[in-house]
Amino acid sequence: MAERRILVVANETVAGRELLDDLKARAADGAEVLVVAPALNTRLRHLFADVDKAREGAEHRLAESIEHLQASGIHARGAVGDSDPVRAIEDALFEFDADEIVISTHPRERSNWLEKKTVERAEEKFDVPITHVVVDLERDWAETG
Repeated sequence: MAERRILVVANETVAGRELLDDLKARAADGAEVLVVAPALNTRLRHLFADVDKAREGAEHRLAESIEHLQASGIHARGAVGDSDPVRAIEDALFEFDADEIVISTHPRERSNWLEKKTVERAEEKFDVPITHVVVDLERDWAETG
């Protein structure tokens, strides 16, 4: 049987407890995981094509996430993607034939991605099962901090 392939799209929530727990359960059978962190930028930096800081931040969050996943026994690798999460998914699917997609966001009241209907747009565009995982980093920090 071929190994399952899970594409994860997350930015600030990439190291959130809910996402890590969800991926541990999904990948318990040895699935391969590709985590894509879109390089989100401010409008002003985007206008001036200044993407270095956005990529650097995404790379840092991604490295921490991959380290946590691998420490949990999950075969994972990461990539920085386009600032539009739906485009980042599209780009990743060209090289990673995913069996399922996991989109991780903040809770509705703090999520720019949900405001922009990222999950709905992805569900309309891709013929791959999509799961939405909500990560509440503020609660995680309050519990650990």
